Amino acid sequence: MTQEEILAEVNKVFAAVFNKPGIVVHAGTTAKDVEGWDSLTHTLLVAKVQDHFKVKLGLREVMKWQNVGDMCAALAKKLSA
Repeated sequence: MTQEEILAEVNKVFAAVFNKPGIVVHAGTTAKDVEGWDSLTHTLLVAKVQDHFKVKLGLREVMKWQNVGDMCAALAKKLSA
């Protein structure tokens, strides 16, 4: 999968988690940019991303994320392995 394809799929997960069908996130999007993105929804988001992409993400990987682009890069690495 390309980064763009991963981001498109990540957008679907965000729409489901935040119950906002029109939400669009970009590589530079952070928790501050999304209403309702707190520690609880972050945990749910990580779980849903893992389910959606059929990958397992380590705590250290997730802790390094600064934005959606970091999330997509971690997913790209997992999907190419």
